[in-house]
Amino acid sequence: MPRAKGGPKTRQRRKKVLKQAKGYWGGRRRLYRTAAETVLRALAFAHRDRRAKKRQFRSLWILRINAACRALGLPYSSFMSGLKKAGVSLDRKVLADLAVSDPAAFARLVETARAQGGR
Repeated sequence: MPRAKGGPKTRQRRKKVLKQAKGYWGGRRRLYRTAAETVLRALAFAHRDRRAKKRQFRSLWILRINAACRALGLPYSSFMSGLKKAGVSLDRKVLADLAVSDPAAFARLVETARAQGGR
């Protein structure tokens, strides 16, 4: 009985990996084994960095909110605490956008937070 070599399925699988390796340099694009290693590594980095991006954006939003709050004389922690006590349920993304795009509205939020026991 002849040995099974994979046939069309093997070719399809390899073509899929080589297609994902498009744009890589040298053998990383042309040679299956090298391309497969590189693609696997790239997918792992992509997965890791999709999660890291969320952390980085949250940090950026907190920095922006803190800077805007301190300019109005209230620290970030007091601001967030005051908003929570006031029942304002805006997330940090929206608050950071308000701080940058609509300072007047953000100033009203700071006053609301201050009235709830901030400094």
